[in-house]
Amino acid sequence: MSEIWICGVDEAGRGPLVGSVVAGAVVLDPLHPIEGLKDSKKLSASRRDFLFEQIQAKAKAWGIGEASPLEIDQLNILQATMLAMRRAIEDLATRLGGWPDKALIDGNRCPELPILAEAIVKGDSKEPAISAASILAKVTRDRQMAQLHERFPQYGFAQHMGYPTPFHFAALKEFGACIEHRRTFAPVRQVLTLIQQAE
Repeated sequence: MSEIWICGVDEAGRGPLVGSVVAGAVVLDPLHPIEGLKDSKKLSASRRDFLFEQIQAKAKAWGIGEASPLEIDQLNILQATMLAMRRAIEDLATRLGGWPDKALIDGNRCPELPILAEAIVKGDSKEPAISAASILAKVTRDRQMAQLHERFPQYGFAQHMGYPTPFHFAALKEFGACIEHRRTFAPVRQVLTLIQQAE
C-alpha cells in the first residue's frame, strides 16, 4: 500500500497594512517527529525560529508561497490568501515529487486545488501539520518585515510587523505609504486620499 501524504496549510499576514501574505504547507514525517508544534502565535520568536529549522530538516516535505501587496490590491486579501496557499502547496509538491493526497487548510474555506481539501477552523491548534505550516509562514513573514524595516526604518515595521498600530498610523500620516503598503486597505487608502487633497 502506498503512503498517504496529508499536508497542513496556514497563512500569516492577512491583517497587516504592508507586505505580502505568506502561506506554509507541510507534510510531516511520522518517522521523524517534531516536538512542541503548536499555533505559531503561542510560541516565542526564538522557539518559532528553532522549530522553523526543525520543520525544514525533518518534515517529509514543506513549501512556502506568497502573494504580493500588488496582488492583494488587485484580487482582495481573501483571494490573495487562497493564491498564497495554492503556491505553498505547489512548492511542497515540487519537493515531494507529486501532489499530496489531501490538504488540511486552517480556517473556514479552501483554495481551488486538484486534490481533496478540508477547512478546519482553529486548525493551527488542532492539527500538528497545520501548526508546522503556521510556523513556516509566520517566521518567513517576520523575516521579510525585518528586511523591510531596514529599507524603511521610519515606519517601525520590526516592532509591529505591519499591523495597524498607533505608531504605524502616525508614520503613515507623516511619511505617506511606501511601495510595499497595501493601497486598498482602508487606513492606507484614507492617508493617501488626505495627502492628495492637501496637494
